[in-house]
Amino acid sequence: MKVIKADKLLLGMLVMVSAICTAQTVNSGDLYISPGTVMNTVGAFDNRDTANLVNDGELYVYSHFNNDGLVGFTPGSTTGMTRVAGIAGFQDISGSVPVKWYNTQWNNSATQPAFHLSNEISMFGKSDFTNGIIDDDTYGGLVVFEDNASHINVSDISYVQGFVNKNGKDSFLFPIGDKGNFRPAGISNPGAATDAFIGKYFMTDPDVLYPLKNKAADINLIDNKEYWTVTRAAGVSNLFLTLSWKENVTMDEIYAASDDEIHIVRWDAVLNSWVDEGGVTDGRKEVTMVVNPLENYGVFTLARVKKAIDEGIVVFNGLSPNADGYNDYFKITGLQVFASDKITIYNRWGVVVYETQNYDTSGNNFRGISEGRGTLGKENKLPSGTYFYTIDVVKKDGKNFKKAGYLYIND
Repeated sequence: MKVIKADKLLLGMLVMVSAICTAQTVNSGDLYISPGTVMNTVGAFDNRDTANLVNDGELYVYSHFNNDGLVGFTPGSTTGMTRVAGIAGFQDISGSVPVKWYNTQWNNSATQPAFHLSNEISMFGKSDFTNGIIDDDTYGGLVVFEDNASHINVSDISYVQGFVNKNGKDSFLFPIGDKGNFRPAGISNPGAATDAFIGKYFMTDPDVLYPLKNKAADINLIDNKEYWTVTRAAGVSNLFLTLSWKENVTMDEIYAASDDEIHIVRWDAVLNSWVDEGGVTDGRKEVTMVVNPLENYGVFTLARVKKAIDEGIVVFNGLSPNADGYNDYFKITGLQVFASDKITIYNRWGVVVYETQNYDTSGNNFRGISEGRGTLGKENKLPSGTYFYTIDVVKKDGKNFKKAGYLYIND
């Protein structure tokens, strides 16, 4: 067993090779990996409760990794990289104190799930899911993505099986899955850096815990193959939720429906029933709940709902604001028969980019210019892409009607 036990150990280029070992590596002192330096630990690594490991260089972890001390990086440093790359079976990531890693790569194809996580890992920077499933569900750990942290290359062969916690105010796609299927859930931008949300995916019939027969009248059928949980762990922000369907997983009758019949539904614990949260598809096998920001969290899945009557409203959802006289503004017909109307347009992150009442009655029509009350300033030309709209009308009899969909700006 190689023991690293020193008051201060600096790994630089000259001592890099000496940090390679095949037996267990124990750190009980201060270990600093400087920028441009590579450290390899082929055997199991044990960071004792008296130890402090700071990685601003590159650390290769080829076996188990236990932390009972401090593992992190220099504040403000972005040079660190930890590559968890097993070469002989699964890797235990354990310990009593959370690990903080800036930039990670997960790459272990030896067995699945490859990473048995019983500790908590806070991921900063970018996480590369090259190969291997992180299982924190079975072993009681937790994956945390901190504010501004991101991930790449998530797929059916590399995702998190279990809970993922997202801290911060940026939009996020939870890299979650189950039973060999990557099935993400996306959230729009929360309002503050102190907000936190937790997501998990279950490839199992929700009926066992949440009876599918208990549903609102407008729901025809509910997916009996899968469900997600999204909960708010901290903060007061609301957001938009995006789920998707997958042909070899999702119930056939769901994705065979027309786009306007596929909605997101939520299990309401108070009502003991599934309720329709709405949803809009945009041709990418995704459903985004845009009618109202989520105020209630918990259990979600996809459902097929009764097709809503459009009340004579016709939406032309192509917009090319280039002043050529064709599709220069977002055209909606049929609104004049209602007592009042309100149009709201959001970008894919849930930010309001346009809002008005009594649309197109006094030059108040959407021409691809941001006029939202949120983070986007007025008079900013919006980039090409997919946006969502909601139409809220009040009929002359006083009843309310809502319609939602997507529009595409192609400038």
